[in-house]
Amino acid sequence: MADSDHTTETNVLVVGGGPGGYVSAIRAAQLGLDVTLVEKDAYGGTCLNRGCIPSKALISALDLTHRVREGDHMGIDAEVSIDMGTMTDWKDDVVDRLTGGVEQLCRGSGVTLMEGRAAFTGAHTARVESDGDETSMTFEHAILATGSRPIEIPGFEFDGDRILSSKHALALDEMPASIVVVGAGYIGLELATVFAKAGSDVTVVEMLDRALPQYERDLTQVVQDRATDLGIEFAFGEVASDWSATDDGLTLVTENEDGATAEYDAEKCLIAVGREPVTDTVDPAAAGVERDDDGFFVTDDRARTTVDHVYAVGDAAGEPMLAHKGMMEGEVAAEVIAGEPAALDRQAVPKVVFTDPEIATVGMTEDEAETVGFDPAVGEVRMGTNGRALTRGDDTGFVRVVADTENGFLLGAAIVAPEASELIGELALAVEMGATVTDVVSTVHAHPTLAEAVREAAAKVTGRAIHAMNR
Repeated sequence: MADSDHTTETNVLVVGGGPGGYVSAIRAAQLGLDVTLVEKDAYGGTCLNRGCIPSKALISALDLTHRVREGDHMGIDAEVSIDMGTMTDWKDDVVDRLTGGVEQLCRGSGVTLMEGRAAFTGAHTARVESDGDETSMTFEHAILATGSRPIEIPGFEFDGDRILSSKHALALDEMPASIVVVGAGYIGLELATVFAKAGSDVTVVEMLDRALPQYERDLTQVVQDRATDLGIEFAFGEVASDWSATDDGLTLVTENEDGATAEYDAEKCLIAVGREPVTDTVDPAAAGVERDDDGFFVTDDRARTTVDHVYAVGDAAGEPMLAHKGMMEGEVAAEVIAGEPAALDRQAVPKVVFTDPEIATVGMTEDEAETVGFDPAVGEVRMGTNGRALTRGDDTGFVRVVADTENGFLLGAAIVAPEASELIGELALAVEMGATVTDVVSTVHAHPTLAEAVREAAAKVTGRAIHAMNR
């Protein structure tokens, strides 16, 4: 029994303070609604506290050290040492500034913040528990932004010592001498690169035949080749089956489809085989909210669940599990609740992998365009023809655009290159607004910039490329 019981009411109850949750709360408050946001852990959710932000901070810091170490071709000869304590303090300060900013923005917008764990007790009621206190809430609308968690492999339960989740990996006080990463998806590859640049011996074990299998092979091959150059070793077609502790860490046992086994000794093991939605903690059945076979809340193009007044956004609402997708869904949910004519358009949601080099995509691939009935035209330009890439000392990768041959509309794009995460914004806008390759080519791009490669790829579709062969 709770030590004390309180009762309160709100127009909109938001469960979860991650990107989807806090954005929906702020937007709903901007639209004049009374909003209560319940968060059990830390404002900003996994992304700000244990995911996107701390990982990108480490990526940036270790990219800098790597570039300096590898700068001899530019006439730079330097010895670089890493103070992990200071680097960790800096990373944590970045996180604290952003999470503190989220809390300020919520309060400044008029959102009522509650710490605790919320669960439905009925269609319009919920219970919030926190440190022995229990609050009964009634609401008109609810937005579920409960996020996701790392998937555990049976027998490889996270202990934070030898068997790590991404959360544990990002909180290490010092880099391990060696680490084996299970999973070659975006989390596994990003963190494998971090460890390699910090000086760890890294082995990546993947059950499929290549890294980042959700992306086109020619994109991922560029990243895989660079990872190999960094000293990362890959073991494809192998599944983690067992492990045992050793004096220096652990021995990981893997098995291939033929039943043959292999062993890998390392100080740590990072399990990065994906994430699963957190949808069980809110007792959705008590409100009549349904989930699909993968555990995601079932939603429509207005972020509504199977119960009209309950909405779901972010990782809990389905793939892709991207913070910016969750933010957009949060805004749509808030606007629909407020009676605005809002709806989701997932066609122009960019996807980014912060590997070395970065991968960024938006819209359709050539094969996808053909499948839905388009006659696609493709323009591709290597970064080796781009002056800014050469002056940066890194001309790896390419830009590819996919357009409809008949009318020139941009259907999609893929980039593997330095700063791909920044370059994709222009192409996402082009896909969203229904721009043509001529629109992109007619836009003057500053020189010398990496963005000129975007224009050149679009120009190649029309046979107008100047700095690359048009064939």
